[in-house]
Amino acid sequence: MSEKLDNLVSLLALEKIEENLFRGCSEDLGFRQLFGGQVLGQALSAASQTVAPERRVHSVHGYFLRPGDAQLPIIYQVESPRDGGSFTTRTVSAIQKGRAIFTLMASFHGDEPGASHQSDMPQVPGPEGLKSELEVALENQHMLPEAVRDSVLCPKPIEIRRVNGYNPFHPRAAEPKQYIWFRADGALPDDDHLHRYLFAYASDFNLLSTAALPHAISTWSPRWQVASIDHAVWFHRPLRMDDWLLYAMDSPSASGARGFSRGLVYNRAGELVASVAQESLMRERRDGI
Repeated sequence: MSEKLDNLVSLLALEKIEENLFRGCSEDLGFRQLFGGQVLGQALSAASQTVAPERRVHSVHGYFLRPGDAQLPIIYQVESPRDGGSFTTRTVSAIQKGRAIFTLMASFHGDEPGASHQSDMPQVPGPEGLKSELEVALENQHMLPEAVRDSVLCPKPIEIRRVNGYNPFHPRAAEPKQYIWFRADGALPDDDHLHRYLFAYASDFNLLSTAALPHAISTWSPRWQVASIDHAVWFHRPLRMDDWLLYAMDSPSASGARGFSRGLVYNRAGELVASVAQESLMRERRDGI
């Protein structure tokens, strides 16, 4: 496991400070605000620690209520509305400065036989030979704001390689579809809960940029205010974050300063392991800055 990945695993592990109460540190990615995937992953980690280990999360729905502060710790309060014969439900509030910044509801279910079908995996090139996001950033480092340059140009715990070569530093209007390979940068233990909340963390990357593609909007542009509003994940089959996963994303709609994106995630064997959906804020700043 790389040092960066080890730090991410530790970040998502959380400190238990009381029954159903956890404290998480913040990850500084160079921005004042927290990365939404961090809060999502930590909230799911908190919920998972209160559930019987034989039950695994299959559905997650979260709302981003307020911007989080990357300089402050976060308190996660877990409530248990249901412990049923087949399903367990948890709700989590992420709190900073006495106010909820994020709320999550997660459902857990044990292994059970049943009918099975799935959508076919798209036929796209594999990850071998594709440039990583870090390589693209290094090629365009002169366009990065000084305040975030060191954070963006360092090795990452999640390696991302785009099939269609989108460059956020030179945005061009394009069809709202992206195919992206991603994986953790190192081997991980055989802990299914760990792989799922690491996946939740990584699932927040690139959905917003998919909705922005037809409008040549870059998340680096100061003319646009962009942020995640909500996020949902459905886990269909076991997955491993230390092997390549294909994220097939599209955005069927954008209107009213909101963009909607969705994604299907496949493993190298072509199995559909998860589905993701997100609505995001896409607001042009009226003052132009």
